[in-house]
Amino acid sequence: MSLATDTVTIDEDKLMSFVFRAVGEVGAALNGALVVLGDELGYYRAMAEAGPLTPADLAGRTGTGEPYAREWLNAQAAGDYVEYDPADGTYTLPPEHVVAFTDETSPAYLPGLFQLAHGTIRDTPAILGAARGETGYGWHEHNVDVHLGCERFFRPSYLNSLTSTWLPALDGVVETLRRGGRVADIGCGYGASTVLMAQAFERSTFTGTDYHAESIDVARERAADAGLTGRVDFQVAGAAEHPAEGYDLVTMFDCLHDMGDPVGAARHVRAILAPGGSWMIVEPAAGDRVEDNLNAVGRVYYAFSTLLCTPASLSQDVGAALGTQAGPARIRQVVEAAGFTRFRTVAATPFNNVFEVRV
Repeated sequence: MSLATDTVTIDEDKLMSFVFRAVGEVGAALNGALVVLGDELGYYRAMAEAGPLTPADLAGRTGTGEPYAREWLNAQAAGDYVEYDPADGTYTLPPEHVVAFTDETSPAYLPGLFQLAHGTIRDTPAILGAARGETGYGWHEHNVDVHLGCERFFRPSYLNSLTSTWLPALDGVVETLRRGGRVADIGCGYGASTVLMAQAFERSTFTGTDYHAESIDVARERAADAGLTGRVDFQVAGAAEHPAEGYDLVTMFDCLHDMGDPVGAARHVRAILAPGGSWMIVEPAAGDRVEDNLNAVGRVYYAFSTLLCTPASLSQDVGAALGTQAGPARIRQVVEAAGFTRFRTVAATPFNNVFEVRV
């Protein structure tokens, strides 16, 4: 059936198909909050341990109200996150979903991504004002779910790939770090990447910096808990203010596109690198053209770019606003503008591209 208007004919079947798809989108948006709730209340962990259970069972195991457990379980079942057995009224978290929601060491671990998205969405009113005023909104201005969720999302990938795949892909870097090198981790956030590298290379020293003082406080706690005091130092500093020089390796993890002046940051990296040193840039997975990124991962990253990363860049001097989906060609332009001559992609995952940059 079609509906005629003065200017165009509307395909009613196509319209309603889109409407129901949009209804699904609303369900997915609400489910983001439900995943955060389930993670915080321990619902997923309880289901992983118990196998099939009823709402009363889940409420009892987590010390929460049964009506909340019941409605949460039904919403999860409607979204195929859990399985429902109408014969006995029990709900089961499939083993694959157990990994995705409870195994913090797995690259498939998801709660951090949901927490990051949930925190980002909560700050939308501030982004509305920034967009209308053509201003920015800094990383430091976001709520803690953004900061913690970001670490929880990216850390499993770093844990599974950083020392086993990414660093070995760089020319001669692992050998240098085994002997004892100096590493600068710029934009280190909570220090997950810095701590992982320091644990793997006991003869090397590491200096992590971030302009967000609260993140540096957490990073220092993480290093102390890991017994790394003395080999790992964290300081509050912007990307173009990292202290000292003569570093054998400089790293940036998922942060170059957030910077207001990425070329200026690249020039600083060149200034602090030792002769023959390497710069490893880890950026969100992206192609060079918009059409390369019109997929599930690209959709998520474009959304984060609109609400989080682009406003962060615009809040700083220059405000280059590379965007989360800048792509390898745009990153190459940044480093070449700073005087680097060697640029290559050395690794890729579903969520990240890894680049090696040298003079």
